Amino acid sequence: MSLRVCLLLLLLIASDCFSQKGKQQQYVFEASPFQGSIILHNTDISHLISEHPNGLILGYSRKTYGFEDWQQRYNYPDLGASFIYQDTHNPTLGKTYGLFAHFNFYFLKRNLQLRMANGIAYATAPYDRVDNFRNNAYGSKFLSTTYLMLNYQKERIFKRLGVKAGISIIHYSNANVRAPNTSTNTLAFNAGLVYSIGTDEPDYIKREKVKIIEPVKYNIVLRGGINESDNIGSGQYPFYIISGYVDKRVGRRSALQVGTDIFFSNFLKELIEYQSIAFPENEVSADTDYKRVGLFVGHELFINKLSITTQLGYYVYYPFDFEGKLYNRVGLKRYFGNKWFGEISLKSHAAAAEAVEFGVGLRL
Repeated sequence: MSLRVCLLLLLLIASDCFSQKGKQQQYVFEASPFQGSIILHNTDISHLISEHPNGLILGYSRKTYGFEDWQQRYNYPDLGASFIYQDTHNPTLGKTYGLFAHFNFYFLKRNLQLRMANGIAYATAPYDRVDNFRNNAYGSKFLSTTYLMLNYQKERIFKRLGVKAGISIIHYSNANVRAPNTSTNTLAFNAGLVYSIGTDEPDYIKREKVKIIEPVKYNIVLRGGINESDNIGSGQYPFYIISGYVDKRVGRRSALQVGTDIFFSNFLKELIEYQSIAFPENEVSADTDYKRVGLFVGHELFINKLSITTQLGYYVYYPFDFEGKLYNRVGLKRYFGNKWFGEISLKSHAAAAEAVEFGVGLRL
């Protein structure tokens, strides 16, 4: 189910990226080989870092010129889709194939490009307790994946051809949908060619800035999904989260949030029972409550119909100790009209992911 929802979200993002008012459109294709190293973010994967991974980034971007008001706010970003093939040259980790939706943001007279991308990857050699038990990084074939790319890009140096070069960080994880899930991060150097399509490039449209004033908004979000504890083979269990918060716009781009989460994480039931039997020295009772309640503050960055949310929370009801009392959430929302929205988010405790959450919400 989670894969289907991820694919649906990716299609929604892509459809939003490629819909534009106006007749004049400019596109850029790119191909960038890369080579790098897997970063040792956790000593548990040290045995997997043996070679330098390499691969290829293919991209397709549509340029914006301010036909919609939000584009000017972000210095006319590109919107597009990309594909990454990565070979780790380690038979335990194998290869990955990823499909992404991305934004390109520009700085320094549009010569410096920052790409933010999110998507889904397929791993050819995930963990298997018989055939591949040493792969403690990828617990499943399908992974959530994110990459950041900071490049110098110069288009139309020779007719339609241009160049780009820079660094990328590529992250793969299944967010504890299935254990194990130590994840990997690849720091890579990339260089390649870009090819521009379109003639008579339009001028950038500049509009008068309009101040956005909104009253305090009230939000309720229902989230859910499946995940597993770090004990391999303990089983996948559904979880449910009820969230309520208020937000206030503080500008054209941002809103601040304050709210509460109630967590019903069924994998903790199994973990509590397991620890009460296997580790009596921890003095965990089998009837310890698995529910948690947290308070959080957050920020929402509005980008057209999409927005990026970041939240930092603290458990005020915390009967069972799991990864500490602080938690954080990063999410991507897509609004449908003025009130309803869908959301996919990653909940973590610092760098330790707990779950990918799929939600639907109402903003009043």
